[in-house]
Amino acid sequence: MTGLGNSVVARSSGFGDLIIDFDDRVLEPRPWTVAQSRWAAELLRNAPDAPVLELCAGAGQIGLLAISHEPRPLVSVDLNPIACDYTRANAERAGLADLVEVREGAMDAVLAPEERFSLVIADPPWVPSAETGRFPADPLLAIDGGSDGLALARQCWLIADRHLQPGGAALLQIGTAAQARQLARELRGSSRLRVRETRSFARGVLVALTA
Repeated sequence: MTGLGNSVVARSSGFGDLIIDFDDRVLEPRPWTVAQSRWAAELLRNAPDAPVLELCAGAGQIGLLAISHEPRPLVSVDLNPIACDYTRANAERAGLADLVEVREGAMDAVLAPEERFSLVIADPPWVPSAETGRFPADPLLAIDGGSDGLALARQCWLIADRHLQPGGAALLQIGTAAQARQLARELRGSSRLRVRETRSFARGVLVALTA
């Protein structure tokens, strides 16, 4: 795998019914986020006939688990080349490689303007920059959400708005219900997407968005 050296120890973690490989340069899969995969699969059952897009995908576990239950083509995007390598390997291990296209780079640069998706899954960093020191084991790139923790979440929301197929939905992961309310207020005038439902968990919040 590209970038793996003798000092890097790959680990494996169960994620739903998948086994996901990662190392310390990629955010360790959080067990609670299996709920995002399950909700995504539920949404896909009635979604338009179009691929799935996952933004800030990390090792790919959330999107992969979703399409393992509701098969769709998946475009997986991450800025970290190591995360992209793991997503490819994890898709292969899960028998899903034929459905998965991995794109490395900034999410607003790797999507063509005309591309449309039935579902956008977004897993952006949401920790405020000043608080990232509370999580020394986590890669900074994977958790630093800017001054208020929402810099990447805003971008994900607006990209979903531009690329959703009519009748589609977005499923955004953030840290708190207060962050969800803040985003909804800020983006009301610049996005057609609205909060359809919010589900809170001990370690984070999931927000479903529809037009």
